[in-house]
Amino acid sequence: QVQLVESGGGLVQAGGSLRLSCAASGRTFSSYAMGWFRQAPGKEREFVAAISWSGSTTKYAESVKGRFTISRDNAKNTVYLKMNSLKPEDTAVYYCNRILLFPAATQPFGSWGQGTQVTVSS
Repeated sequence: QVQLVESGGGLVQAGGSLRLSCAASGRTFSSYAMGWFRQAPGKEREFVAAISWSGSTTKYAESVKGRFTISRDNAKNTVYLKMNSLKPEDTAVYYCNRILLFPAATQPFGSWGQGTQVTVSS
């Protein structure tokens, strides 16, 4: 059972930056593609970014392409999301999770962590 703990969220002005971290327990972390997802108030949870188990392949939602960068450190069982040029519409709770069948698909699987709140003020 993999447990996920997200951190690094906060309140930032538009145009600012944040780096989110997702620490995973379990020895199988490096076997999985990982992804970041977000859920804004009143909206469905949506895909943000994903990275292959080796880190060699990444994929981004169009809305964040060029502004966000996903990376991972398998030695630390951690995946990161560097967010630059933040916009008010990036405000959401951000979650990480494993992804099956990446890069063909970006559907998450497994239990969710508590997420980390990102709030971007205009």
